[in-house]
Amino acid sequence: MNLLAATCPPLCFGRRGSEVSENKFYLFASRGVAQLIAIRQLGDVVLFDIVEGLPQGKSLDIVEASRVDGFDVSIKGTNDYKDLDGSDLVIITAGLPRKPGMSRDDLLTVNAKIMKSVAENVKQYAENAIVIVISNPLDAMVTLFQKVSGFPSHRVIGQAGVLDSSRFATFISWELGVSVKDVNAMVLGGHGDTMVPIVRYANVNGIPVMELLERKYKDAAKAKEVMAAMVKRTKMAGGEVVELLKTGSAFYSPASSAIAMAEAILYDEKRIMPTCAFLQGEFGVNGYYVGVPTILGAKGVENVIEFSLDDEEQAALDNSVNAVKGLVADMERLGF
Repeated sequence: MNLLAATCPPLCFGRRGSEVSENKFYLFASRGVAQLIAIRQLGDVVLFDIVEGLPQGKSLDIVEASRVDGFDVSIKGTNDYKDLDGSDLVIITAGLPRKPGMSRDDLLTVNAKIMKSVAENVKQYAENAIVIVISNPLDAMVTLFQKVSGFPSHRVIGQAGVLDSSRFATFISWELGVSVKDVNAMVLGGHGDTMVPIVRYANVNGIPVMELLERKYKDAAKAKEVMAAMVKRTKMAGGEVVELLKTGSAFYSPASSAIAMAEAILYDEKRIMPTCAFLQGEFGVNGYYVGVPTILGAKGVENVIEFSLDDEEQAALDNSVNAVKGLVADMERLGF
């Protein structure tokens, strides 16, 4: 179980360009997240693991690259939960990774036990923190953390939509031969096979992707077929990585996505990002964590952005929400 903690340098920033005094944050995370924090100089890092020597070795490996990568922050390893004391931001990837043939839901029982322990310790040592959860099955783990910790729901956020949307945008950019920087794509719903890539709103610098596909193939039916394949690949993208790696799961892309969220919070950027957020009536959902567009800032999830869905999109989202409800119900039946 990899956990990581980080403290900001003496002067950090709220909004970019405005100094705030002695801001401090910690993150539970893997080596990939720790390395990105260091390279981007977001703060000093403390990497936690329950296995003695493991976080110390990983942190030493990262810091020895500081001259090469050009970062000048402190990175150390620890096995003591007390190092979370006073943290402002926590990122959690604790849990077992997926193996080939294993769904995210298969991880439910074992990772729920781990998440419960993590939540209890974060509650004890970092009661005012904003929390970003990466652990799978994501929607259930976010729900469990919030339940065990008792933290306000706006301070407990799941990282999934940023990653899933990036994957969708990547596949679109490959298909159209355009820069992924110009592709806007969004995925809603649970972080699993029922996720909902929103085709109608996908665009390249404002031009609908479906229109570009129809121009490319000069055939509306073919364009729909190609888009359907990209939607399917987006839903299965995590599993595709698992099958290729054989002994692990994706780590760099989830880490990058979590860091983008962390920056939006630390710098109070008010960015609109798809995250796993607690809904209270939005999109017709009440009392569940679901992937939706949100405004991220210094308070965590500062608002949920609703937009119109057609009947097909709403039905797909409802189906995804039902899958989340089923997962949460399974977790509760297991005693969590």
